[in-house]
Amino acid sequence: MLPPQYPVNLVVKGRSCLVVGGGPVAAEKAAALVACGAEVHVVAERVGPEVRALSVTWEERSYSPGEVSGYRLAIAATGSAAANKAVYDDGEAAGVWVNSADDPENCSFTLPAIVRRGPVLVAVSTGGRSPALASWLKGRLAAEVGPEYEVLADLLAAEREAVRADGRSTEGLNWQKALDSDMLELIRNGQVADARERLQACLSSSSD
Repeated sequence: MLPPQYPVNLVVKGRSCLVVGGGPVAAEKAAALVACGAEVHVVAERVGPEVRALSVTWEERSYSPGEVSGYRLAIAATGSAAANKAVYDDGEAAGVWVNSADDPENCSFTLPAIVRRGPVLVAVSTGGRSPALASWLKGRLAAEVGPEYEVLADLLAAEREAVRADGRSTEGLNWQKALDSDMLELIRNGQVADARERLQACLSSSSD
């Protein structure tokens, strides 16, 4: 059994990441990195059309021993346990974080199933023990956490910045009261301006 894992959100924008493998799984992993602004290079003996369609650089060749040391993060998605282990071992030697797709024994980090709504990110992990369970829970959460949460996050962020710009502290305000109000329902009904007013009223009453 793998030890408990420490959850973290990595900033990969502008950072070099390596994906070893050129099939659909590798393409999925590479696409997720690209979506977060990473500079992704793919190495595989055969690079499939899904990878070629991405904004990545790629080479059709075998992984070179020690190659992972030139990157901040790497993903091995070759379908070969031996190849994945080689990338993982090189990563351990070089201090580079490595994920091996569907191979938790050769991972220094695992990837959760995620629901993303703009800046709102909900992650579900089973520590690599049951991807099926993580995927199932993701589906249930996706049905609950809809696009209205992105609007909610934007409203809260804008109001927080307005408070700070006014020279006031955001710490003593009752954000929980606002979230417990009908703000979310107003947003679901398309009443965003009313939701903003409700937020401001809740914060104003908590600062009195």
